Amino acid sequence: MKRAVLVLIFLCPCALRAQSSSSSTTTIQSVASGSAQVNTVAKADDNLSAQPDIPTVSPSDSVSVPTEQTNAKPGQPSTPSGTSTPKIPGSMVGYIDDPIVGSQVRIRYDAAFDDEFPDRSEFIYAKCACYRGLATAIPLAFDPHAPGPGPGVPTAINFQELHMLAEYSPMRRFSAFVDVPIRWLQAQGFQPIPPFPAFPDQSGLGDVTAGLKFAAIATDHTYVTFQAKAYFPSGDATKGLGTNHYSVEPSILLYHSFTSKFVLEGQVGAWLPINGSAGVPITDSEGFAGNIFLYGIGPSYKIYSGPHFSLTPVIELFGWHVTGGFQTQPGGPVLGAAAEVDGLNIVNIKAGLRASFGPHNSIYVGFGQAVTHDDWYKHIIRAEYRYTF
Repeated sequence: MKRAVLVLIFLCPCALRAQSSSSSTTTIQSVASGSAQVNTVAKADDNLSAQPDIPTVSPSDSVSVPTEQTNAKPGQPSTPSGTSTPKIPGSMVGYIDDPIVGSQVRIRYDAAFDDEFPDRSEFIYAKCACYRGLATAIPLAFDPHAPGPGPGVPTAINFQELHMLAEYSPMRRFSAFVDVPIRWLQAQGFQPIPPFPAFPDQSGLGDVTAGLKFAAIATDHTYVTFQAKAYFPSGDATKGLGTNHYSVEPSILLYHSFTSKFVLEGQVGAWLPINGSAGVPITDSEGFAGNIFLYGIGPSYKIYSGPHFSLTPVIELFGWHVTGGFQTQPGGPVLGAAAEVDGLNIVNIKAGLRASFGPHNSIYVGFGQAVTHDDWYKHIIRAEYRYTF
């Protein structure tokens, strides 16, 4: 113990001389173990007279050298612990179904104008009630069970819908959702066919939709999602609020980001009615409702991206190919009451703008225009608010 004290007393002036000497080189080594420290002190004591300028560091003065620990492979930046992979910011489209599997609450408002054939294939609403009054005038077209609004035959209708959707995702690749709509309907004019009077404006619950999503591919840049959607006849068909039949709609949805700003989304699917209304007996058609093949593509480009706000315009092309069914059109080719619509093509172009606020909130506003002679409506306006979590 005394020897160690003497060594420390002697080393202090030696260390000062070594620091003031510009020509001397001092090497400081960390002592890893107790035995190494004792050996260092002993060696310094034995060689004190021969090497007075080499300082010895005591265990309490040992210098610790930080070590770098990383799991990153060569050439790759290391990811700090506790961070997660960045999530896709969300779907940008407003009309194509959302390909992203996640939890969200969405409120959407639609206003559609000038639908000339609202019972076409029973896609918007059920078969016109005017067929219930054709027993004497056109017996072969008579249908006592025609469930749609009537007895008037509208030349065009406007309708609005407020949709409230809730989607829950217990895991990254799977989610379930339900969509509850409220519909308002106004006839814009009627065919002058006595004794078919005009029917009044209507409003109420529409056909509720429920569905499931499964993402076959889910990466930071791409989603390929299988969606199964079912429509329930909850709307009052006699008021034009529903179709009076069940329907299913399987689809494949796509999301792919080419860059941080440019995204492409798409949808391919089919709307398949179940137990729709009877067709017109003189034809070979199986029913008034018909299968509809649907497809859409929607590129978007983010024009502004800030820390808490981004702005993204989007263009969507959406089409429907009607493979069967009827539409009511007095004066048409089938007994002056209805016409088949097999092979009908309808295409709309939609332009919109989505504004995102932080990681959870976004607002979309868009306008749709029919670009084909046949259509579901001439124009449509859509606005929605979405909260994701």
